Amino acid sequence: MSAAKTPLQIPRIDTARDDADELFAQLREKLSPRGNMVSEAGRARTIALFGEPLTPQEVVARICGEVERDGLSAVLDYTEKLDGKRLGEATLRVTTEEFATAHKAADEGFLDVIRQIRDNIHEFQTAILNQEVRVTRDLGPGQVDLRQRYVPVKRVGVCVPGGAAAYPSTLLMTAIPAMAAGVEEVAVIVPPTDFGGYNTDLLATCQEIGVSEVYRVGGAQGVAALAYGAGPIKPVDMIVGPGNLFVALAKRHVYGTVGIDSIAGPSEVIVLADDAANADYVASDLISQAEHSPGSGVLVTWHKPLIDEVYAALERQLARLSRGDLARQSLEAYGALICVADENEAAEWTDRLATEHLHISTADPEAMLAKVQNAGAIFLGHHTPVALGDYVAGPSHVLPTGGTARFANGLCSNDFLKRSSVISYDADALKADAPLVQAMADKEGLSAHRASVDIRLGGK
Repeated sequence: MSAAKTPLQIPRIDTARDDADELFAQLREKLSPRGNMVSEAGRARTIALFGEPLTPQEVVARICGEVERDGLSAVLDYTEKLDGKRLGEATLRVTTEEFATAHKAADEGFLDVIRQIRDNIHEFQTAILNQEVRVTRDLGPGQVDLRQRYVPVKRVGVCVPGGAAAYPSTLLMTAIPAMAAGVEEVAVIVPPTDFGGYNTDLLATCQEIGVSEVYRVGGAQGVAALAYGAGPIKPVDMIVGPGNLFVALAKRHVYGTVGIDSIAGPSEVIVLADDAANADYVASDLISQAEHSPGSGVLVTWHKPLIDEVYAALERQLARLSRGDLARQSLEAYGALICVADENEAAEWTDRLATEHLHISTADPEAMLAKVQNAGAIFLGHHTPVALGDYVAGPSHVLPTGGTARFANGLCSNDFLKRSSVISYDADALKADAPLVQAMADKEGLSAHRASVDIRLGGK
């Protein structure tokens, strides 16, 4: 039980006030992916490790640089310094026997849940897969054949957190979409903790879904090992999955050497609600993301009485939840209760925040959906809590955060597919389109482009 000693200090914003834009800008800045903020405890630890107060970006650059240069020795060294685990090449990778032991020890009811969720995810991710597109164009006697071909990347690295809790759901939401796309090799990294590389439920989930390559390494050193290779960890083509600030910054650092899904930050939700919403339901959704600590929960409504109703519901629920104190801290630091003029302004403010999760709890959610553009995942109606998307529905819960839903997408099976255009002309078709190529080449002054056509038409 969590007992609050002072009233919840969650910010309130009324868009009719003169300072609304300033307050909104402050909220947006808090949720943006900056990566320079560090606590005093974190600063002290950085000084102890590196001898100077490096920023998180500088820490990540140093770690990744050393892993790229020194390989496995750097990975093992940082694992000992940062996680307190001295591993060797023989203990870094989870063995076949460890998978089997974990699977045997796991609760059968839990394994049945994993199977059902696996099937849900696989069904959805397979259904949305891009299919080859073919266009044929007749040019008199000639014919052009155009295709868009999709093939999976060969090898993918998956980051699974394991610091504060075990997350078999993240394994499912990353590995299953990759498998649905046809990825041949899935390599998982997870911190060497009781919630990570030594967690029975996580290892049993790996065994159940067919993941057999798991390494006990987390943080920036784990991301760098996947990108550059380190001893038994072979380089991957793409890295996906969430993590702490250092994992996110490391993914950004290695991007270009490998592909990445996104640079994900703390979890967040906007609940967009009207007078049809249930205040207790709304409060529970706000708390469910705030309990990630850090996490953000924001209410946007044009029904003013709902502000006080949700506030009261938050106080009641926070007081009885085991992670209530953590959620309270997050709501006070990163949450808000926003009163807007109408549904159009609600959509405008929602799009400006471009949230990870958007729950539309209104009398006509489909109508509201049509007004909104920016969100990683959208949940419609009073009976669709975000937890359904986090765990069982089928779309991946790896989603853009920090306002990046303006341009970024949630992870899905199609992200693991590379696309190539395939173009085929016969001789008659070449002759028909040659004047177009010749005209453009002449205009741009690229004589070799023209010559590559002329020579096939009997020119010199």
